[in-house]
Amino acid sequence: MSVSQMMQVVQAAMMTVLKVSAPILLISMAVGLLISVIQAATQIHEQTVVFVPKLVAIAVIIMVMGSWMIENMKGFAGYIFGLISSLG
Repeated sequence: MSVSQMMQVVQAAMMTVLKVSAPILLISMAVGLLISVIQAATQIHEQTVVFVPKLVAIAVIIMVMGSWMIENMKGFAGYIFGLISSLG
């Protein structure tokens, strides 16, 4: 396996990780920011208040986008297995 092929594999892996994790991270960040603004406005500074809304938002995102995430990971796995079979 050449260096350029290895770089393509690493690039594909990084792009897959970014595509799969981005929806969860962005929604979690947005919910955290929204709850923080509400906490600042109401002067309730309890750290555990943010936990439940984030957990619910993450669960909803996984239910809504889970099949897309799995398809992305399945495509990457197929790509890797294709490379492995071509090497042997």
